Amino acid sequence: MTVTGGTTGAPPTQLLADGDVPVDISRVPAREAAERELSDPMYHQNDPSLLQRGLDRFWEWLDDLFGAASEATPGGTIGLVVIVLAVIALVAALWWRLGTPQRTSGTAGDSLFADGPRTARDHRSAAAHHASAGRWNEAVQERMRAIVRSLEERTLLDPRPGRTADEAAAEAGRSLPSHADDLRLAARAFDDVTYGGRTADEAAYRRVEQLDTALERTRPTLDTASTGAPA
Repeated sequence: MTVTGGTTGAPPTQLLADGDVPVDISRVPAREAAERELSDPMYHQNDPSLLQRGLDRFWEWLDDLFGAASEATPGGTIGLVVIVLAVIALVAALWWRLGTPQRTSGTAGDSLFADGPRTARDHRSAAAHHASAGRWNEAVQERMRAIVRSLEERTLLDPRPGRTADEAAAEAGRSLPSHADDLRLAARAFDDVTYGGRTADEAAYRRVEQLDTALERTRPTLDTASTGAPA
């Protein structure tokens, strides 16, 4: 069957039947017939998917946004690029400075010793084992635990469940003031690899190891050695 006519204001559409006999139909049925024909999947095989259309819209919006920003920015596109790079650098700096989560002191998740009591010698042995395998995160953790356990064994710190690395460093710094800064740095290294998602290297481990060795040879300040942790 062949369709003829069908424009607005034209006579009713004519269909040619099998015997080429014109059959008059109105415009509405003709339009519906055309829509049914065009809805056939064969006409839409190469159409973009819904996801692709969404991505196209997004990139068009992003292009318009950057275009408008470059026109409003001194220096045009170059100025816009400089601003974007400056923002990225600022975000990176903030992440580096504030990346370690701030935690409430003394919570169970922050406890320095999470696997039960072990001696300082045990922790040093574990640290050396991790270091020999290049597992610097674990080596730093175990060496910091060795430092705190050693101070407890020397009665420079009172054994206290749930103590954090930061608390131990602050308390030990009162008995060993010459090493107070190094103790804080060691505690920060422990926090960074344990809670901050950062990665230690050999240099970081060696600093904590050297601190452990130095503390073993250091005599406490007499007026604070007996106080240990605050009452």
